[in-house]
Amino acid sequence: MIRFTRVTKEFPRTGVALREVSFHVARGEFVFLTGPSGAGKSTILKLCYLDERPSDGEVRVAGMSSVAIRGSDVPKLRRKLGVIFQDFRLLEDRTVEANIGFALEVTGAPPASIGPKVGRLLTQVGLASKATAFPAELSGGEQQRVAIARALANDPVLVIADEPTGNLDDRATRGVFQLLRDINASGTTVIMATHDLDLVKRAECRTLELNHGALVFDSAAAAASGPPGAGGAA
Repeated sequence: MIRFTRVTKEFPRTGVALREVSFHVARGEFVFLTGPSGAGKSTILKLCYLDERPSDGEVRVAGMSSVAIRGSDVPKLRRKLGVIFQDFRLLEDRTVEANIGFALEVTGAPPASIGPKVGRLLTQVGLASKATAFPAELSGGEQQRVAIARALANDPVLVIADEPTGNLDDRATRGVFQLLRDINASGTTVIMATHDLDLVKRAECRTLELNHGALVFDSAAAAASGPPGAGGAA
């Protein structure tokens, strides 16, 4: 689903953000991306939906390669993805149902299908009773649930979540995370950047840790190698 092969990303003003990062996320996995601020987490996610291109190396996502893809095909890739941000990015002058419906409109969904699809999505995220509310009338956790419903509008094969619980209290964090786990359980691949190490420890999902633009830990590789002296395969 996602494959980074010796990916380096350098920005003209700030320098190297990633240095020779390689990893593979299989279809159906749930993966945490952790590390301190400035470690490169958001850069990796932007590379996944080709908001940025690598300076060197290759990123493959959902069968498309950063090396071969044409600019005109990037929207086709993004229609396979759902992206969730820390700051929700809802349209404040539109209701909850209109926010989700807009995501379907811009991708050319048949008008007659939009209302029923929005209703199903709101039920899925537990907000059917809030359809006509505006974002300002919702809690932070509810706004993030709307953002998740919007990200699911096109039935993505991959959900990319950039600090989706960063602005939420503990209760809302648990609810949003459980929703993402449920989405993953239905077969959707999820990669989630987070600073919440308590959440990471409790969840026991695969973890990729970055530091200074390098991949310094992959829990899947560590598990495969086994404890010291166990003789497991690296």
